[in-house]
Amino acid sequence: MKELGGTPYARITALMDRLRADCPWDREQRFETIAPYTVEESYEVLDAVERKHMGDLKNELGDLLFQVLFHSKMASEIDAFDFEDVCDGLVEKMVSRHPHVFAGGEVPDWDTIKAMERKTEGQSRTLDGVAKSLPALMRAEKLQKRAAKRGFDWPDTDGPVEKLREEIEEVSQAVRSQNQDEIAAEIGDLLFSVVNLARKLKVEPEAALRQANAKFTQRFNAVEDKAAGELESLSLDEMEDLWQAAKRAGL
Repeated sequence: MKELGGTPYARITALMDRLRADCPWDREQRFETIAPYTVEESYEVLDAVERKHMGDLKNELGDLLFQVLFHSKMASEIDAFDFEDVCDGLVEKMVSRHPHVFAGGEVPDWDTIKAMERKTEGQSRTLDGVAKSLPALMRAEKLQKRAAKRGFDWPDTDGPVEKLREEIEEVSQAVRSQNQDEIAAEIGDLLFSVVNLARKLKVEPEAALRQANAKFTQRFNAVEDKAAGELESLSLDEMEDLWQAAKRAGL
């Protein structure tokens, strides 16, 4: 490993150069082919954080850093920017966002700073810059938060709860119509309304759903274990009994 360089920075940049030059798979990659791995590595970092496993977190952060290096190396090959430009841009942005630290000023309003940055980047409308590639629940929450900053929001949870009831009824009507496009649209509206209620209750919907997924996995595994490989032979009532037993067991 030392032959790549004497410092961590020298080694990781030399590693990336070597891979792009000598590895057929790495050499043929493009931004579009690497991007899915970047998303995957981000979620693996999150998984390690949630499991509180520091060893895995260290490894996953390394994998995520490799993704940054990969994109930066490909950008340098077309004279767009390089890894040093990425680092310099990050420092410049963080300094400008923390004038109370670097300029001796007062703690700034974060939303005002972000709004000024969006204007500088040519994003004049409120919802500009909310990445379309975000997970749908996360993007819905960010869109709603942006709109709420401009006063487009209910004063309490009564409005979101009533809207949720309205959307459930509209889903039922769509189901009765048997129009699949209408059903899909109404399900989307329902999910959007659930996110809005979660936001008003200060619950992060993406995290709440991950927790629900984990709970479902634990309980279903318990049901499957109790069924001893005969799950398909059980009636729905028998499965429900096993499910409730798992629930009572704290799973």
